[in-house]
Amino acid sequence: MSRIIYLAAFSLLLSATALFAQPGRTLPNTLTPEEQADGWRLLFDGKTSAGWQSARKLGSFPDHGWTIEDGVLSVNKGDGGESRNGGDIITDRQYRNFILKVEFKITPGANSGIKYFVDPFMNQGAGSSIGCEFQVLDDELHPDAKLGVKGNRTLGSLYDLIPAPKGEWESRTVDGWYRAMIIVNGNHVEHWLNGHKLLEYERNNPMWNALVAYSKYRDWPNFGNAEQGYILLQDHGDHVSYRNIKIKELP
Repeated sequence: MSRIIYLAAFSLLLSATALFAQPGRTLPNTLTPEEQADGWRLLFDGKTSAGWQSARKLGSFPDHGWTIEDGVLSVNKGDGGESRNGGDIITDRQYRNFILKVEFKITPGANSGIKYFVDPFMNQGAGSSIGCEFQVLDDELHPDAKLGVKGNRTLGSLYDLIPAPKGEWESRTVDGWYRAMIIVNGNHVEHWLNGHKLLEYERNNPMWNALVAYSKYRDWPNFGNAEQGYILLQDHGDHVSYRNIKIKELP
C-alpha cells in the first residue's frame, strides 16, 4: 500500500511540474527565463506599490482606495464616483513604444480602464486623467456600454473612439481573469483581449484627428498624438483587480 501511495504522490508531482513548465504558464507576477531574455519586465511585483504613483500626487502612492493582497492590485469600490476615492495611479515613468500585458478581473457592474499616453497635468479637475483608454467594463450590467457611438465604450474598445467587436473570445478567461494586451509602435496601436486582436489604429494623421474631433476628447489639444506618456490604471469608483502587469519596450 505504501508503494501505491508513493507512486500516486510522485505522479501528482510530475503533473504539477508539467503544468508550470508549459510555455506561457507561470506563477502570477513572475517572468519566465525566456521573457527575461526577451526584454520583458514586471510593472507590479505582486507585493508592493513600487513603480506606481498617484496621478494627482506624483511621487507617492494613494494612502487609501487601493489594496495589494495575495499578489493582486485592486482598486476598491468608493462612494464618490470617478477618481473620487483613491484616485488613478500611473507608472513612475513615461513610455514611448511598448507591448503591455495586463490581467484584470471585473466585479459585477464594474468600470475601470487601462490608459496610455497619459499626461497627468492635462486634466486637473475632478475626473480621471486624460489618455487613450483600453476600456475595462462589465458590458452586461454597466450603463456605459450602451452610451457613446456604436459600442465604442464597451470592453476592450478604444474608449469613446473605436468600438471593439463582440465575440467568443470575451468568455475565454482563466478563473475570471481577462488578458489584455496593448501594442504601441510609433503611431500604430493595437488592442488585444484573451489572445484576440480587437482593433488597430494609426494616430498623428488627419483621420485620427477627425475621429478625436467627434469624441469627448475634442477639447484636449493634440489628444493621443504625444510621443510618450504614462500608463494608468483607473479608479472609476468600482472594485476591479489587476495582476501580471508586464511590459516590453520596443526600439
